[in-house]
Amino acid sequence: MSANFGSLFRRKSVQKVLSDASHNDDSKGLVKTLGVRDLTSFGIAAIIGAGIFSTIGNASYNGGPAVSLLFVFTAIACVFTALCYAQFAATVPVSGSAYTYAYVSFGELFAWVIGWALILEYAVSNMVVAISWSEYFTTMLGGFGINFPGFLSMDFWSAQSAHAEVQKLVAAGQSIANVPTPTLTAAKAFEEAPVFLGIRFIADFPACLITVLITWLVYIGIKESRNASNALVVLKLIVVGMVILIGAFFVKPANWSPFAPNGVSGILSGVASVFFAFIGFDSISTTAEECKNPQRDLPKAMLYSLAICTTLYVLITLTLTGMVNYKELAVADPLAYVFEKVGMDFIAGVIAVSAVVAITSALLVYQLGQPRIWMTMSRDGLLPKIFSRIHPKYKTPGFSTIVTGFLVGVPSLFLNMKFVTDLTSVGTFFAFILVCGGILVIDPQGKATNASFKLPYVSGKFIIPTLLLLTVGLILKYNFGIFAAWAALPAADFLEYKSLTVIFWIVWVVLSYQSFTKNWSLLPQFGILTNLYLMTELGLSNWKMFVIWLGIGLIIYFAYGRKHSKLATQ
Repeated sequence: MSANFGSLFRRKSVQKVLSDASHNDDSKGLVKTLGVRDLTSFGIAAIIGAGIFSTIGNASYNGGPAVSLLFVFTAIACVFTALCYAQFAATVPVSGSAYTYAYVSFGELFAWVIGWALILEYAVSNMVVAISWSEYFTTMLGGFGINFPGFLSMDFWSAQSAHAEVQKLVAAGQSIANVPTPTLTAAKAFEEAPVFLGIRFIADFPACLITVLITWLVYIGIKESRNASNALVVLKLIVVGMVILIGAFFVKPANWSPFAPNGVSGILSGVASVFFAFIGFDSISTTAEECKNPQRDLPKAMLYSLAICTTLYVLITLTLTGMVNYKELAVADPLAYVFEKVGMDFIAGVIAVSAVVAITSALLVYQLGQPRIWMTMSRDGLLPKIFSRIHPKYKTPGFSTIVTGFLVGVPSLFLNMKFVTDLTSVGTFFAFILVCGGILVIDPQGKATNASFKLPYVSGKFIIPTLLLLTVGLILKYNFGIFAAWAALPAADFLEYKSLTVIFWIVWVVLSYQSFTKNWSLLPQFGILTNLYLMTELGLSNWKMFVIWLGIGLIIYFAYGRKHSKLATQ
């Protein structure tokens, strides 16, 4: 029994991972064509997507101008994580991303869990991007006088909810004049939708269509995907730069006051949206086997893309909240909206058209990354062999790419933005924490000699415990009542809102002990703590769907993967 239990945590050595990749017949079919510029472009394409063109509006509405600080804080968390990714990428330059890194550091069960979580992350991220693309596409068509049917360009749940809201006001005899236009549009779409078997037919067809087109592009080759991504990123950066430079002339400093109108809670309510805006730098690591020099170029590209995008996010947030009052930014297309508000309809039109093209690049990168996760898991025997098959003509994981297209395209017809954004963040935080923890497993004191890039080693011996004691001391001195408030919560509410916070403190205590006794490296621990803290702001409800997804994954692993694992048969 103990031997069987131990098999769940069997690990692959770095040498074996590299040997398997070099001798794998499938990997020989991949084309090594990507350099640091291409990888940086992929990173920018993934990071600056729906986050900057869509979800940034709702985050600013909730937190005000101070959301710019949340971008900085989230970027810091991502930097710690990116450094851990960079060391892993330099140590294990194969197309598995966090899945392969977990296999090396924590063992097979954790590798499967993180691989399954990555599948969710990439799929759901692309759903968000596809839905955002659809919103901008239909807005663009409206600008040309083409009215795309509302019931064919949104999800059923949003339309039904909007209709119920409007009907409630009408039934109460209240005016709907102050109801936001998007809500009225969704309610109208619900009323106009055809009925089949008693159910109104409402689906987001543009979101599905763009997913199909991008899947086809990714299917036919990495060079074609690279060239398309580079071109789209140039256009995207031009648009973002134009928003910042032109928008600066319309900034009114008075709009920045109050800077944090809803306090810290208002700022942190945008964690899911803001963090979603940053994920993507990790997707670069999925292309490791198509890089010319992965050990040198992957770390550089991750850090370059993160630095560029953080600067742009902060500048554009300050620009948006300076041009209009933050209360006006709860719209699907905030960049176009602020220019319409200041009377520059032409610029708003250019942004709407450009966003349709620019958001496509983010969709491309995620759609490129996910099949390579399937491919790597298949090589290890955890998924059927067909998932790692390379197309003889296009030199891409063809079957995995098609499966990815279905996995993203079909749900994007029916799901809404908020649901998928929150679900994406949970899976990503989980992956990031395991990657940071993986560095503490394979190189806790920064002594690795097999990596061309290593995290700068700083001992956490005194820093992590000292920060814990200082934080606890400040809470006891200035906010002691918080513990009484927690104790007064009903059990269900405590589990819903504070259970993850308790886990955060437990992890910090464990890290403090390990740091003091074993001189653990500081930066990976900062990565774990910052990601875990941000995770506590998501709430337990987001975890419920994630746990269900992991449960499905574990059933597949024990039914198939564990038996067919190459480590089990060697």
